[in-house]
Amino acid sequence: MLLKIHPETPGQRQVQTAVEIVRNGGVIIFPTDTVYGLGCDIFNHKAVDKVARIKGIDVEKANFSFICHNLSHLTDYAKHVNDVTFKLMKQCLPGPFTFILEAGNNVPRIFRNRKKTIGIRIPDNAIIIELVKELGNAILTTSIHDEDELIDYTTDPDLIYEHYRNRVDAVIHGGYGNNIPSTVIDCTGELPVVVRQGMGRIEM
Repeated sequence: MLLKIHPETPGQRQVQTAVEIVRNGGVIIFPTDTVYGLGCDIFNHKAVDKVARIKGIDVEKANFSFICHNLSHLTDYAKHVNDVTFKLMKQCLPGPFTFILEAGNNVPRIFRNRKKTIGIRIPDNAIIIELVKELGNAILTTSIHDEDELIDYTTDPDLIYEHYRNRVDAVIHGGYGNNIPSTVIDCTGELPVVVRQGMGRIEM
């Protein structure tokens, strides 16, 4: 299914359609404020396994992130966040950043086997934020890569649909995506460290 949703004022009916797909164990592709993401309900193991198979990676070795809808929501999945990290997140989010934090007890066991950290995103994108709010818990996300060696990420949702239509349950068309991923900041040490410079720019 190709599901068109307005990027600035997402229609409730279309959002609900997408949420029902996710709630029923579906895998979807959706826009963020950076590249298009592939994801599912974090609590549905079969869907998580399917995402890993589509990406051709082992679940336990994957660097999946969780999308939350606001700062208070991310505390459901991360352990105590110190003042420095919280101020930094407040400054950066919503925005094109992924924060690596210590995983809390609510993070499903499948993600905690190898490492006790989790990537958290709060994108500046109304569509995915509304989806997460309506679903009631975080959505797993991993970037959609292009198979062209010269292009890192596919930006056209129509082309994404053509490529993935037989492998996912829905592609959400929310306009053209970007081709630069999020900036990743590791906050598990004493001070935050940028481990991947992406779209988000910040003075540390």
